[in-house]
Parts: sequence; structure tokens; C-alpha cells
Amino acid sequence: MNDAISADGAPRGSGSRIAAAPGVAYILVIMVLVFGALSKDFLSAPNLLNVGMQSAILLMIALPMTLIIISEGLDISLGAVLTLASVVLALILARGGGLALALAAAVGVGLVFGLANGLLVSLIKMPPFVATLGTFGMAQGLALAVTDGQSVVGLGESLESIYAGSLLGVPAPLAFALGAYAVTHGLLYHTRFGGYVFAIGGNREALVLAGVRAHWHHVGVYVFGGLMAGVAALLLTSRMNAGHPTAAIGMEFDAIVAVAVGGTSFERGDGWLFGTVLGVMAVGVLRNGLNLLGVASSLQVVSIGLLVIVALLIDGFKRRA
Repeated sequence: MNDAISADGAPRGSGSRIAAAPGVAYILVIMVLVFGALSKDFLSAPNLLNVGMQSAILLMIALPMTLIIISEGLDISLGAVLTLASVVLALILARGGGLALALAAAVGVGLVFGLANGLLVSLIKMPPFVATLGTFGMAQGLALAVTDGQSVVGLGESLESIYAGSLLGVPAPLAFALGAYAVTHGLLYHTRFGGYVFAIGGNREALVLAGVRAHWHHVGVYVFGGLMAGVAALLLTSRMNAGHPTAAIGMEFDAIVAVAVGGTSFERGDGWLFGTVLGVMAVGVLRNGLNLLGVASSLQVVSIGLLVIVALLIDGFKRRA
């Protein structure tokens, strides 16, 4: 389906791109060295663990965003959908509902919005940016409406313990992130659906001529994004022990940044899932390092933009070499 990807998910083509890592890998190494030199706390084990835990939710959004972008799509609603799912989960818990019911409702919210996005993009043929901009507004508006713009609190200590807990000695957020990566990797590189994802972005016409129902597989890409947002809502809500109507607004842009700098192309169905992991790590390291140095949040946004430009410039120079 896609000559740029090997069976194990590693890029291939004119020599292995594992050996020629994306530009963000070099930037990540440089940032670790610089922040380690400027802040004595940066390279401490607790802080590095904190970087990983803080990046877990972003990774759970960036992984399905990778599939969406590989299929030449875009989903700017994921942050708002994650926020709404978190609010719904919190509301059910605050009103005495069980955790299983609350999680099912959060996942249901994600699935509904994922299905809506997929139908609008694949069947109705709306541009992905326009379609997901509309659902972004709907999800954000609903989150504000059902909470009256206020945080939902009083969820009990059991939810908070999820974020602070561990699985086989692995902190829960990292366990969630590893599980999400394993599922997405298996889906993308070891199932027929994953091959179709690459083909939708690389040569959709050939897929259709082969008799494959490309429309429904394309819808499935967005549904998977909604599913992951619904599951990530559990982690987000447990981290804050509350549901806030703007908690994850803007996270979709960090996810897009992570995917882009990780080497996934917005055309040709070309992408590398582990590159997204590197992109998420770079965003997490950058934000953490700047926080330790006391850099204002507004300048951190500027730094994220600079990260994108520098990483893509490095990739551009490498392709010309």
C-alpha cells in the first residue's frame, strides 16, 4: 500500500529513515542538553517522570491524529471533544453515577463526534478543516452550556487515585500511554484497516477500484480518534479531579504539531507512528523546560511554533541532501 512504511512501522525507502531520524529527534537531544545545563532540576528522575506523565494525554490524542493526517485529513475538534467527554464523565460522577457508567458516557461522546466528523468528511465531502471546525464549536459550546462555564467538582477520591495509581509498577498515565501506543501500532501496521489508512491518503482511487469500501474505512479513522478522546477523558478528569469546560482546548494543536514534526506528511499517505511519539516528547520537554526557567506561557506558544519551523527545515534540508 505504502512503500514508505515497513511491516514493523519503521519508515523505509531510500535507506532506512530510522538511521536518518526526523529533525525533531535532533532538536529533542539538543533541548535535553540545554535545559539540563540551565536547570539543575530538569534531568532529575522525578522531573523526567513528570514530563512523561504530563505528555500521556497529549500522546493519546496525537496517535489517532497521526492516522487522520496520514489519510490526508485533519481533526481540530479533538481537544474540544476530549473536554466535553471529561465534563460528561465528571457530571455523572458528581451526581452519584458509577465510574463504569461515566466512562461509557465519555467514550460515547467521543464516538458520536468521531462518527459525525467521519461522515462529514468522507461521505458528504466537506473539507476536514471546515467539518471539524464545526464540531469543535459544537463540543466547546456544549461543554460550556452543561457546566454554565464552571468546573465540576466533588467527584470523590477514587477518581483522583486513578491518576496517582500504577500498573505493575508503571504510573497509570504512562500505562495508559503505552497501551494506547500498542493498540494504535497494532491497528496501523498489523491489520488490513491500517493498510487502507495509508492507501486512503496515498492512492484512494486504487483502493476504490479494488472494491474496498474506502468511505467507511475513512469514517473509521475519525471514529478511532473519538474513541481515544473518550478514553483519554478518564485520565484528564482524574488528573484534575474535576471536569473543566476548557481543560483540553488547544491540545489538538499540540497534537498536530507533534504529528507534523514527527515526520508525518499531510499528503501522499506517508507517516511514521513512532515519529509522533518523538514529537510529543519534544513538545513535553519544551514546555517543561520553559516552565522550569520561568518563561511566560505566551512565549511558550511562540516556542512551539518555532519548534515546528526548525524541525521541518531540518527535514527539508535532509531531503535535499
